[in-house]
Amino acid sequence: MTGISRRGLILAGGAAFGLTACGNGIGSPGAAQLDARVDATRDYLRTNFPGAADLMAKSVGILYMPLVTEAGFVFGGAYGRGALRIKDVTVDYYSSTQASWGLQIGAQQYAHALFFMTEEALADFRRADGWAAGADLEYALPDGGRSAGVETTTSLAPIVAIVFGQSGFIAGATLKGTKYNRIIP
Repeated sequence: MTGISRRGLILAGGAAFGLTACGNGIGSPGAAQLDARVDATRDYLRTNFPGAADLMAKSVGILYMPLVTEAGFVFGGAYGRGALRIKDVTVDYYSSTQASWGLQIGAQQYAHALFFMTEEALADFRRADGWAAGADLEYALPDGGRSAGVETTTSLAPIVAIVFGQSGFIAGATLKGTKYNRIIP
């Protein structure tokens, strides 16, 4: 018999989920520590990506996800926690989750920020019972020169994402299919 048994698939998926829970802040003390991580993420973006400061000034709200842990072996998953800020004040806390399957093996950690450029996009996000990142997300990817790749067309999008700080050994990081849910830390 070739292929993987149902039990093997379930075990692989469970192992991948277990790996994503490692080191991502599950069980952390709460809002104060999460806010401190968000402050550090905001400051890192301002210091290292000059285009991010312009996005911060123009956005109506920013969701900071300071640490997302992703792991996979055929089945994979990712989990992180962060805070939504409006005028640099935390208004809600969110978790991000992602599930995937396919040719994959490894683990990585990264941070990201979603910049809501319109009141409508922010209201849709806050109103949704679990919002999933999809086609309405425009990426401003950091390049080797530490520029966030923010262009006029990018800043006209309703939501702009910057993914940064990748470490680990899974190729790339994408937010498509990531689901965000409001949490109480």
